Amino acid sequence: MALLAAFSAHADPLPAGFVRLADVDPTIRQDIRYAGLGNFLQREVDGYEAPVCILTAPAAKALSVVQKAMTAEGLTLIVFDCYRPARAVADMVRWTRQGGPPDPQWYPKVERGDLIAEGYVGELSSHSRGSTVDLAVAELDKTSPAHSACGATDARTLDFGTGFDCFDSASETAHRPLPLQATANRTMLLSAMRAAGFRNYAREWWHFTLADEPFPKQRFDFPVTAD
Repeated sequence: MALLAAFSAHADPLPAGFVRLADVDPTIRQDIRYAGLGNFLQREVDGYEAPVCILTAPAAKALSVVQKAMTAEGLTLIVFDCYRPARAVADMVRWTRQGGPPDPQWYPKVERGDLIAEGYVGELSSHSRGSTVDLAVAELDKTSPAHSACGATDARTLDFGTGFDCFDSASETAHRPLPLQATANRTMLLSAMRAAGFRNYAREWWHFTLADEPFPKQRFDFPVTAD
């Protein structure tokens, strides 16, 4: 009996309706930023115990549809954040309220204490409902060059004009002017995600939520784990 209890505690199953993306589509690249140091907090965020993408089952299946379309073109999706525990959102809010000057990489024109008021950090997040994903596109068979831009500059994605989590107006999906290739890449990602049933957050080209999400009014707080 004790052995069974220990096994059950270790297994730590996900809540009903959630899956690990790798179990649905292991071909989608994962670069989960809040489980490491390469994010705007420059540290691990509460609730991220592993660099793993967890989503609701419908969101993961829809994302796999997008991936199949991408791979047909020699491309691949790369996800930066998926389900985000409520405790992680609270951690970001606490960090923001500590204040500080602008950061030339992540929020070059806004002081840290103004990130909430400016709408770059939310006191609640759709990510905690499990059907929101932050992502970009990379070349399938080779590494794209690093782009000198605000946000996650080392993600080796196609050029989208900014990196993931650049808290600046240049990250708005329809921002102009942008280099022609960056505009084309944003349009390509937007079209592919819309075709699979996702809607975009207009202030962040990388942020998409499944339109028909299964938990539209519920937020979760279980940790992000590998198993």
